[in-house]
Amino acid sequence: MPPNGVKPGTKRARQYEQVKESVKDQGKSESTAEEIAARTVNKERAQHGESQESSKSSTEDKSPGQRGGERSGKNGPKGRTKDQLYNEAKDLDVDGRSTMTKDELRKAVDAKK
Repeated sequence: MPPNGVKPGTKRARQYEQVKESVKDQGKSESTAEEIAARTVNKERAQHGESQESSKSSTEDKSPGQRGGERSGKNGPKGRTKDQLYNEAKDLDVDGRSTMTKDELRKAVDAKK
C-alpha cells in the first residue's frame, strides 16, 4: 500500500510498487521493501512539490535516482558474509575452514568451485 497522500493508479503509486518489487528481488523482506519504497516515493513527492510538508533535507538533497545508492549500506567490501562463505566452504568440504579468515574462506571457496 503506497504511503498516505498517494492515490492509487497515479505515477507515484506505480513508482512505489516498482521500487518495492525491485527491493524484494534483491532479497530484502516485505516490510523492508515497503519502507524503502515509501521513503523513496515521499522524497520524490517532496522534491516535486507534491507534498504538503517536506523537510529541508528532502528538498535540497539529491533525488534517490541521482544518488544511485551511493550512501546505501556500509562502507567497505561488498559480497558474501563470513558466515555465508563458511557455509559454502562446509558444503564444499574445505579443510581448515574453522580457522580461516573471511578472505581465506573466499579464496578457498572460489578455488573449489
